[in-house]
Amino acid sequence: MKYLFFLLMVISGIHAKGLVQPEYIYKVSSGLVTDVLYKKQKLYCATDDGKIEIFNTKSKKNIQTIKLGKIKDFMGDAIDSKIFSLDLFDDSLLILSQDNGGYSRVHIYNSSALHVIISSDDRLNIIKAKFIDKENILIALISNDIISYNIKSKKKNWTTQASMSKFSNFALNNDKTLVAIADESGDVHLISTKDGRHVKTLHGDNVDNIFSIDFKGDIVLTGGQDRRVGVYNLKNGDAYYKMSHFFVYGVGLSPSGKTAAYSSDINNDVELFDTMTRELLGKYKADKMIVNSIYFINEKEFFINSSSPRVGYYKIK
Repeated sequence: MKYLFFLLMVISGIHAKGLVQPEYIYKVSSGLVTDVLYKKQKLYCATDDGKIEIFNTKSKKNIQTIKLGKIKDFMGDAIDSKIFSLDLFDDSLLILSQDNGGYSRVHIYNSSALHVIISSDDRLNIIKAKFIDKENILIALISNDIISYNIKSKKKNWTTQASMSKFSNFALNNDKTLVAIADESGDVHLISTKDGRHVKTLHGDNVDNIFSIDFKGDIVLTGGQDRRVGVYNLKNGDAYYKMSHFFVYGVGLSPSGKTAAYSSDINNDVELFDTMTRELLGKYKADKMIVNSIYFINEKEFFINSSSPRVGYYKIK
């Protein structure tokens, strides 16, 4: 038995040597990181205890913390508000978080102040929210209802249901004209953000619930419960999938869509590959917790956000 243990340790050591280590690890003061954003040397880290910690990526120091007010649970006790997602448009920060009664709320933070856009009074179970433009946001409900919502008028521009399946995740393309919506069926639905029109349904790469999705250039990337990493090329119609060794909780694309990344094994280490040639580009050591997202800054740098207090920064060699 001790020889078997020694052999496993040797194999594990060889495997670890092949992994690219993070250039730097950012750590929040408390809570677990749920989402990240980057803009102009600032890394925004949202947490499950209701705050956004902002780091200067040059000095590596925390330069600001935005704290949301507490909410009440079903027993009436005050608790921290878990933040689900972040987005930026110009200098406005969009924050989706948990609210009273199991509902969701949306804030916009600008000019050093928090402004409530949607609250529990609206009785919406929002899973994800992102900017379409300066005045409109896209929100997704667990029912797979997709809503374009005007911030100023606080009214819906349009509502559509992507499918009858439960919503999983969505990603907007680079110019925010299309949204790719993933659900538990394994299909991906492309919808126009202008009017809610269904453009196309992508299917075949995944046959079970999709956990994570990204949309950059002409590439839609998916990862799911079936351990498949799906790649759809909208320009030439090509579609294929790669098999992972574990559930694919997190995926990400470089801005051009040329490089894809996904959580590839039980340790949640991340593999990169070329979406055109399918060539493996390297494997990167991540936190052992579930990967929430993989966020590319450019074609050569990216962050890995796991369900932990740490966010890893990496460079493609």
